[in-house]
Amino acid sequence: MVTQQHPWSRYVAIGDSFTEGIGDPEPGVPGGHRGWADRVAEVLSQSTDDFAYANLAIRGRLIQQIIDEQIEPALELRPDLITISAGGNDVIRPRTDPDEISARFEYAIERLSRDRATIVVFTAVDVGFSPVFRGIRGKAAIYNENLRAIAQKYDCVVADQWALTEIQDTRMWDRDRLHLNALGHHEVARMVLRALNVENDLEPMKPEPLPQHSWRQARTQDLSWAREYLVPWVIRRIRHQSSGDLITAKRPQAGPYAARTEALADEARASDE
Repeated sequence: MVTQQHPWSRYVAIGDSFTEGIGDPEPGVPGGHRGWADRVAEVLSQSTDDFAYANLAIRGRLIQQIIDEQIEPALELRPDLITISAGGNDVIRPRTDPDEISARFEYAIERLSRDRATIVVFTAVDVGFSPVFRGIRGKAAIYNENLRAIAQKYDCVVADQWALTEIQDTRMWDRDRLHLNALGHHEVARMVLRALNVENDLEPMKPEPLPQHSWRQARTQDLSWAREYLVPWVIRRIRHQSSGDLITAKRPQAGPYAARTEALADEARASDE
């Protein structure tokens, strides 16, 4: 794989399920999910001998939980590259204020800027393509504008998911319609590397035209999705539970990135001994 030399040697990712890699299962990696952050770390590790990577993200986390639980541990690892995606779980909740969420996000960025690391922030996805989340499109757009202003103030790199039209395709999303699948995470990884100006050999995804579904097929899929994902989500909200309860970070310490093939090879050697 072709990669250019870059200035970073210690990368820490913080956030929620998006950064944890949910929707992109890989049994051979820590936590059982790969995701865009692992993919970015894999590319960055190939041009730096002493590259180290930690991923502190946990599914279901709200922005205040990310601030309280992940910022100090991240700073203790002394990263020179930080990615933070936070606030998405807050934005999709009813009656939340994007301006208030943005104020918390700015507080997080102010703290993360302490050691002058490069910080990458993410805009929300343009959800206009999604019947499920189309109603919060305006709210997400307000949050994005606030986030861009924060990024400019603190000289952050913006990973612009709103403009990433490739993921405005239902085939880029997991069956729960909330998380990207392997194709989607791959596209986000490519976007992050472009934002960091790091050359790589990750191939662009070129989806074929979407298959046509009848009205009846679409409604059947909607009902199935509601039973499997929407109803449990509502029940968790009522019970004040999170999908991340009892989950810990998959890569809590910064260390060399081991690609899936290396992890599987280690497992094979261990089974032979």
